[in-house]
Amino acid sequence: MKLLHLSDLHLGKRLNEYPLIEDQKYILEQILQLVAKEQPDAVLLAGDIYDKSIPTTEAVQLCDDFLTKLASAKVPVCMISGNHDSAERLDFGARLLQHSGVHVGACYRAESKPVVLQDEFGPVNIYLLPFVKPALVRHALPEAMAEEITSYHTAVAKAVELMAVDTTERNVLVCHQFVTGAQMCDSEAVNVGGLDNIGAEVFKDFDYVALGHIHSPQNVGSERIRYCGTPLKYSFSEWKQEKSVTVVELGAKGDVKVRLLPLVPLRELHKVRGTYAEVFSKSFYKDFPMDENEQLKDFYHITLTDEFDVPDAVQKLRSVYKNLLQLEYDNARTRMTGQVEAAEAVEQKSSLELISEFYALQNNQELNDAQKQFVQDLLERLEGEQ
Repeated sequence: MKLLHLSDLHLGKRLNEYPLIEDQKYILEQILQLVAKEQPDAVLLAGDIYDKSIPTTEAVQLCDDFLTKLASAKVPVCMISGNHDSAERLDFGARLLQHSGVHVGACYRAESKPVVLQDEFGPVNIYLLPFVKPALVRHALPEAMAEEITSYHTAVAKAVELMAVDTTERNVLVCHQFVTGAQMCDSEAVNVGGLDNIGAEVFKDFDYVALGHIHSPQNVGSERIRYCGTPLKYSFSEWKQEKSVTVVELGAKGDVKVRLLPLVPLRELHKVRGTYAEVFSKSFYKDFPMDENEQLKDFYHITLTDEFDVPDAVQKLRSVYKNLLQLEYDNARTRMTGQVEAAEAVEQKSSLELISEFYALQNNQELNDAQKQFVQDLLERLEGEQ
């Protein structure tokens, strides 16, 4: 049984306010070519299909085109919602899509049945667990059982328990959560303080766990529990990463092999550093790919080391670096004021971390667990309203 594991498409995303729809269309076409070459038995889409709960028209059209082409190729799709998706919107038409081989697990239901595929070794049960919060699981359970749900970990553990997995068969879980130990990067929405962490031990009954939510490709604890990462780089913190599609091959029970298929983007991300004169010199950028207008076509983050600000530096640099998305200075002035380091530090913190630090400064004491949970619930409600 061969499965292609994808996640975090984030269709409609913007990088520093630059729309990436063209880049996303390009990479999805590349993935379709890999599907045609590999001939998988199913494609797993582990959440965050869209970047916003109310996606753009272009994002919806791109998703529709991608799923239609997979269905036309008779490749089953097992798709869940992530924390960026509107579960209800993604769930629309799910029963109709099922007849085309597109299986959607967008809204959490306590009694969900697996998608069952067959090969020469017997059935492979693919369970779909969309992104869940404790409140979602409590709402789906009888009151007596709901009292046990006190955290993200207990919510996911209960959801898995209710699946009643037959461990004598091969089982795959498609899931979108933050597993303890995963390494994060700047483009992810984080809940700070570990409130959304779940332990990898809840997945012990599965032969492979196809995770979404973390943008950096990585295993968590073992090769069978894996984040495949995003198909594109969605922040400059990822500029050195190599993006890929994860291929999972299941033989007989216990035989699991994982390999990676590299993805090549339409436009790469680069971070460059030097004085204005250096980065504007042809000898500096001669090896970077250029378009027909002799402009650099990739995306750039430039750090200038000049001691004095260059007037209209952004506009001047864009005559060559047409997709310059971020410019900053690193010199005696910024090092003295901490502007460079402070800006990066703030970008890497979540709303809960910033509120916690502000509370500590104002009150000379830390938020307790109950207060953190109250703030977290409030932030999640505000995010949902947006």
